[in-house]
Amino acid sequence: MVKSETAFRTISEVSAELDVPQHVLRFWEGRFSQIRPLKRAGGRRYYRPDDVEVIRRIRDLLYREGYTIKGVRKLLKEKGAEGDDAPSTPSEPVPSADAVAPPADLPKAQALAAILDELLEMRRVLDAALGAKRHQLALDLDPSAPGN
Repeated sequence: MVKSETAFRTISEVSAELDVPQHVLRFWEGRFSQIRPLKRAGGRRYYRPDDVEVIRRIRDLLYREGYTIKGVRKLLKEKGAEGDDAPSTPSEPVPSADAVAPPADLPKAQALAAILDELLEMRRVLDAALGAKRHQLALDLDPSAPGN
């Protein structure tokens, strides 16, 4: 089944469509304020068509044009999420050398981003488990609590 162009997409659909791993999409959400998926109960993400286009532009700038994350953030801030593929005119700011420098070790950066994402997920799971344990301890210590 093919979705309409205006339909919201899940992270797995965006990942498959743009050939960008899901953990990278989650990482980019933290780095680029222009990516704002709708989050439902349980943290499930739904990307608007505009989000998908912003992600496509970010992917192209990072992977095809060799920008750094810092450079892409600066470019998006200056030109907006859609970007501007036209050559710069003298009245437009020209990206700094730092903004156009190709990433030194992209696979290493992606691996580190994946590790960070896994650690953050582990922390979320541990925080939830600790909260449940604290709740159970509070019930055990309070004899007037329901169920005691």
